[in-house]
Amino acid sequence: MAVNGCISAQRGTVGAFPSREMTAHIKLRNAGTRALNVSYEAFARPDGGSWAKVGTGRAYVKAGEEIGPVEVGSTTRVCAPVRVEIRVHARADGAAWSNWSTAATKQCQT
Repeated sequence: MAVNGCISAQRGTVGAFPSREMTAHIKLRNAGTRALNVSYEAFARPDGGSWAKVGTGRAYVKAGEEIGPVEVGSTTRVCAPVRVEIRVHARADGAAWSNWSTAATKQCQT
């Protein structure tokens, strides 16, 4: 099972303040010969702070199938010059969690 994560950011506002809605996505590829039930989760961490879970999900991935990108979760932040990291990982039923797939963005870049 191959796991890739990515991040997208949409501009918005929170009241009178500009904001970014950052969304974690996951892409799963099953190169094996049998189908797998896969659990996945995403966490966000602004500027080296604590990791906070932003979403979870499950998918059934057939043998040889690739799915995604699938939205895992999102978080909205008021614009500030901080770096936000999002990480995702996955596991098939009965298997160990994959390594983390990470992505990062600096909020409200011009």
